[in-house]
Amino acid sequence: MISFSSSSICFIIFLSILLFDSVLLCNGGKTSIYVRKAEKTVEMPLNSDVFQIPPGCNAPQQVHITQGDHVGKAVIVSWVTPDEPGSKTVVYWSEKNCEVKKKAVGKVYTYKFYNYTSGFIHHCTIKNLEYDTKYYYVVGDRNSKRKFWFTTPPPVGPDVPYTFGIMGDLGQTYDSNITLTHYERNPRNGQAVLFVGDLSYADNHPNHDNVRWDTWARFVERSVAYQPWIWTTGNHEIDFAPELGEKKPFKPFTHRYHVPYRASQSTAPFWYSIKRASAYIIVLSSYSAYGKYTPQYQWLEEELPKVNRSETPWLIVLVHSPWYNSYNYHYMEGETMRVMYEPWFVEHKVDIVLAGHVHAYERSERISNVAYTIVNGKCRPTKDQSAPVYITIGDGGNIEGLANNMTEPQPEYSAYREASFGHAIFDIKNRTHARYSWHRNHDGYAVEADSMWFFNRFWHPVDESSQWG
Repeated sequence: MISFSSSSICFIIFLSILLFDSVLLCNGGKTSIYVRKAEKTVEMPLNSDVFQIPPGCNAPQQVHITQGDHVGKAVIVSWVTPDEPGSKTVVYWSEKNCEVKKKAVGKVYTYKFYNYTSGFIHHCTIKNLEYDTKYYYVVGDRNSKRKFWFTTPPPVGPDVPYTFGIMGDLGQTYDSNITLTHYERNPRNGQAVLFVGDLSYADNHPNHDNVRWDTWARFVERSVAYQPWIWTTGNHEIDFAPELGEKKPFKPFTHRYHVPYRASQSTAPFWYSIKRASAYIIVLSSYSAYGKYTPQYQWLEEELPKVNRSETPWLIVLVHSPWYNSYNYHYMEGETMRVMYEPWFVEHKVDIVLAGHVHAYERSERISNVAYTIVNGKCRPTKDQSAPVYITIGDGGNIEGLANNMTEPQPEYSAYREASFGHAIFDIKNRTHARYSWHRNHDGYAVEADSMWFFNRFWHPVDESSQWG
C-alpha cells in the first residue's frame, strides 16, 4: 500500500484545484468553488445619491426607453413629472442631421395604490427612426429640460453583430448598484439589456411602498435612459394585495413600463416579441395563464412559426421562472410551463432561454425532457442538440439575498452554477456564432467567470456542450 504524508495530500489537493480552473467536477458539470463573503444585502437609503431627484421645477425623472415597434425603428420614451403633467412632447434629432429637430407627443397617466398616488407618468413613442443612428432627445419644458441619447439598432438581418446585456432580479441594494456599475463598465459594451423580471422589489416593503418604484427608476436611469431595456414581468411585478384593496395584478408595472406588445399581435403586455439586429426575442409571462386555450398559449403557438431564421437566426426567449434549476429555491416552480412549451422550443430550435427568480447563476447543457408520456417512464432530461441552453440569472443583487443552497449531487444537465451576484453578455457575431459570458460582481470588469461559444441551432447546430452521459 502506498502512503502519503499530509503535506503531499495538501499539495495534490492544491494542484487539483488549479487543474480544474477553480471549479469542482460533480455528477453534472461544474459547481464553482468561489464563495462569496457572507454579507447581508442591504437596500440603499432613500437619501442615497443614486436616488437623487434632478434639479429644476417639475423636472422629468425616471427616464427610460425600450423598443417601440417590432423591428427596431421606434422607441418608447417614458418619464415622470412629480408635480404637474408639464410637457408631453419629446424633441429629438439625429446626430447626422442635428439641424432638423422633430417632435412626438405622448400621453400622461397616473394611478393610485393603497395610500400612494403616482406622479404624472409620460409615455411617448418616437417612430420612423433610421437604423444604426445616434439620436438625441429632450424631455421637459422651460428650465427643467433634460437631454439624453440612444442609438438605434442596425437593420434586421442574418449576419448583423449585436451585443445584449442580461440582468434580472436587480432591486436597489448596494449589491444592485455594483451589478449595474459592473455592466456599465464591461468593455464588451452591451447595446441593449434583456431584463428577465423583478425590478424594484417595492412589494417587499410595508403596503407595497410604491415610493420604491420611483427610487428604482431613478437608480437605473443612468443606463436605461440611454439604451433600451427589454422588459419581462416577474413575481415582484404582480403587486396583488387584496388586503390593501389592491386586486388588479401588475398595476404599478403596467402604468410605468410600456412595451410594444400590439406590434406582435399580443393581447397583453406580458408576452410579446421583437426583432433586433439578428435576434428574434420572445418574452413570456410566468404569472399569466399559459395553459392550453389561454391567450398566451394561442399567441405563442402562432408566433413561433413566424420566426424566419434566414432573417433573424438567433431565437432568444425570456421568462422569469426557470424551467431547469438545481437550487433548493423556487424548485420546480416553472415545471408546468416547461411541460406546456418545451416541445415547441425543441421543434423550433430555440437557441437560449433566459430566466431569473432564483437569486444565483446557472447555465445548463442543451437538454430536453419531452419524451415523457406518463406511462413510459422516460422522465429524465437528456442531451438534445435541438434544445436551448437554459440560463438562470436572477443574481442582480436584490434585498432577498443570494440563493446558496444547491441540490446535491449536481444534475448532469447543469453545466455551471454559482451563488454570486453578476450580469451576463450575449455577443452575437454572425448567423452561426455568439460569445456568451457571465461576469461576477467581485471580479474585474473584464473578467469572465463563466463563458461559452454558442453555435446557432439553425445554421450551425454543432455540439458545443460539455461531455456528459
